[in-house]
Amino acid sequence: METFGALIRRIRTARGLLLREVAANLQVDPSFLSRIESDTKRATREHVVQLAAFLKADENELLIAYLSDRIIYELQGEKLAMKAMSVAEKKIRYLAKTPRLRNRALKRGATCSSPGKSRW
Repeated sequence: METFGALIRRIRTARGLLLREVAANLQVDPSFLSRIESDTKRATREHVVQLAAFLKADENELLIAYLSDRIIYELQGEKLAMKAMSVAEKKIRYLAKTPRLRNRALKRGATCSSPGKSRW
């Protein structure tokens, strides 16, 4: 599976664009973009949207790669990562159905009230 950085590099080189050209468009230093492509620095969501537009790439594909890398970064090495992912998926589905609850959960932080038990 391809990381966000590898995906950006592949698209950029396939389009025949130089690193400095893309960096100039993003208004970032070429070394910063190089570190994003080598997965030593993380892009922002805004960078992802700008990259998609400039590279004429599928924005959703780039956002999915970006978000999945963020999740991996947070959960890598966690013994309970898969269980946490399962609970998070249920929370996302639940909160998507109830916008009023989603807004309250975002304000307070969506946590379960009982340790070891999940409402989701």
